[in-house]
Amino acid sequence: MAMSEFILTDLEFAQLGEGRVAYLKRVRTDDLAQKFPDLPPMTPGIEVWGLFGAAGDPIVLSDVRAHALAGAQEHELETVTLQ
Repeated sequence: MAMSEFILTDLEFAQLGEGRVAYLKRVRTDDLAQKFPDLPPMTPGIEVWGLFGAAGDPIVLSDVRAHALAGAQEHELETVTLQ
């Protein structure tokens, strides 16, 4: 039996878990402002908990980890934590 190779583009790979999986990660507001310029202004230099969709877009930002996790439950997303 021959094996076939299945190759995903970066976009296809990022969309695999979209709407089902999210990840939780501590991030600095400076990094968020740079990566997502459309976010409302935030105080620079603060670490917050971010809940991000599988493709990397922010869903919930909070200074309280439990609030970010609650956002995952509210959106019925399975979460993973990144260090």
